[in-house]
Amino acid sequence: MATSTSSTTSAPHRRPAISRRFAALAGLLAAVFGMAVGHLVASLLNPDSSPVLAVGSTVIDSTPASMKEWAIRTFESDGFSIGPIDFPAQNYDKVVLVGSVLIGVLVAAGLAGLLVRRSFRLATGALLALVALSGAAVLTRPTVEALDVVPVLFTAAAGVAALWTLTRTAQGLPLDPRAVSTAERAKAEASRAEGADDAAGVRPTRRGVLIATGALTAAAALFGGAGRWINSIRARAEDIALPTPASPAPAFPTGLEDTYPAITPLRMPNNTFYRVDTRLDTPVLSSADWKLTVDGMVDNPFEITFEELLDMPMIERDITLTCVSNSVGGKYVGGARWLGVPLKDILDRAGVQSGVDQIFTTDFDGMTISTPYDIATDGRDSMLAVGMNGVPLPREHGFPVRQIIPGLYGFISATKWITRMTLTTYADKDSYWTQKKWATDAPIKPSTRIDTPRSLSTAPGSEPVLIGGVAWAQFDEGVSKVQVQIDGGPWIDADLGPDVNSVYWRQWYYLWQDATPGSHLIRARTITVDGLTQTDARVEPFPAGSSGIHSVSFTVG
Repeated sequence: MATSTSSTTSAPHRRPAISRRFAALAGLLAAVFGMAVGHLVASLLNPDSSPVLAVGSTVIDSTPASMKEWAIRTFESDGFSIGPIDFPAQNYDKVVLVGSVLIGVLVAAGLAGLLVRRSFRLATGALLALVALSGAAVLTRPTVEALDVVPVLFTAAAGVAALWTLTRTAQGLPLDPRAVSTAERAKAEASRAEGADDAAGVRPTRRGVLIATGALTAAAALFGGAGRWINSIRARAEDIALPTPASPAPAFPTGLEDTYPAITPLRMPNNTFYRVDTRLDTPVLSSADWKLTVDGMVDNPFEITFEELLDMPMIERDITLTCVSNSVGGKYVGGARWLGVPLKDILDRAGVQSGVDQIFTTDFDGMTISTPYDIATDGRDSMLAVGMNGVPLPREHGFPVRQIIPGLYGFISATKWITRMTLTTYADKDSYWTQKKWATDAPIKPSTRIDTPRSLSTAPGSEPVLIGGVAWAQFDEGVSKVQVQIDGGPWIDADLGPDVNSVYWRQWYYLWQDATPGSHLIRARTITVDGLTQTDARVEPFPAGSSGIHSVSFTVG
């Protein structure tokens, strides 16, 4: 008797389909988990081997100078507060860059996750391709070491493991395929023989998916937070005991800020001092492992440790630093008290040979800066600084050691996290900024900033209007006078604050007694001790620093 085969032929087994939304989420979460694990591993080995930071640093290095200047101008902040947390006046272009890199990585990871609907292997390949890009960024850093690839490997392994976990959970499958028992397999075969869509033992549950997703999210947050915490406790700058300077700075005068709080403090606190550099994160260096190598065109090349540096005679000086990216009226300038070893003592020990015209300095990660030798050694208080405002250098400002040359913009003088000093010539070596076509000789230009009144603000008409700010002329023997112009009228001499020294900025103010109601335009300029009047020619920061007269429009009510 013939039998019907249709009743006995098993229906094709179909695993539960993964939705597009969950597949994209799985790829995204796998990438986040992998990055968190990689960041944690990097914090234990070398924080700069973190894949995300390596990609961001590569982006910075390849960004044209014009685009960098645009980012610095666009994302400049006067400072703000969120609850009890104060955010200093500084540039937030790095925050935007890191965020942009992360968004790009997460979008690509989400697209890679969509491939898991077709093939887990295909999705894994796409995810590993993303990790490979970060690995390439790590391997192309100037100071790469063999261990720097380890965080990348952990990132890859953790990302694939996370994607596997989420995919198997979404399909209702055990994480270990060997965990399915013989009885469960027989039951699954019976279910397929009956034409069931889902084989027994492979039916996903909403609870299981939520648990897996939540667990990986929590683990990513935990690992990422642990990495940042480990970085924060490594090689703490505050554990360093600074020596007493052999040549202390004179007593510091009282600034105008006590009388006129709207004017910038005469000495900027460390936590509000501006920061502009090529680093995405705050470098973590140990003073115990730090050493400076002095080589090149010298008779006696040598290395010196941090402890040996602290044993050398120290000088203490009040010096204003200025970033070349500072636009007219910008915030990237600040005065502080620095403690360090005179650069002359280091160079004398090395025995500089004739023909040297460049001090070529390198930081811990291969960043290079060139300084004109003749300016650095003309008698100014050039130093290798270890202290700032009475405490060890904060990490973000160069701990354990940075270079400071008064009167020159930071991009040719103020190497942070310095580890090598090579005496050479401009013909033989090009630094990072020279390769970017910035100037090699860039003395700081005289400039004046109006702190008050603020642009587009309204001042009460019932009392004198305070016009005030800071002025600097660090390369031209200091500020002789500051002048104010109101509504295109004559230039009026303002009152000056205390004179700290020629390489330190001056506070200034003018009380406009007969201010009239309505809109007004004020301008301010500096006249230097050398007799130079600040130019009104408007020049952008690239390639040798900005110039022009700062002006502010405001209203008297």
